[in-house]
Amino acid sequence: MDRKKMAAATAAVMTCIKTQEEAAAFASSQEQTPGVALGQPAAAVNTWGMAGRSDQMQGRTLMQMGVCR
Repeated sequence: MDRKKMAAATAAVMTCIKTQEEAAAFASSQEQTPGVALGQPAAAVNTWGMAGRSDQMQGRTLMQMGVCR
């Protein structure tokens, strides 16, 4: 696979992951749990956990594409 295709595929995967993370963060900020008052901030997002999952997903995608042989 040439470099331009690899760069395009990687950029597409990263954009997809970023979009999904933003959607998850937005959805979690919109949820209202019964015991939480309106003035309190929403639950914190586990940034390290999301980064680790993102890294695993990217690695699996690259393996499926045959990049890491």
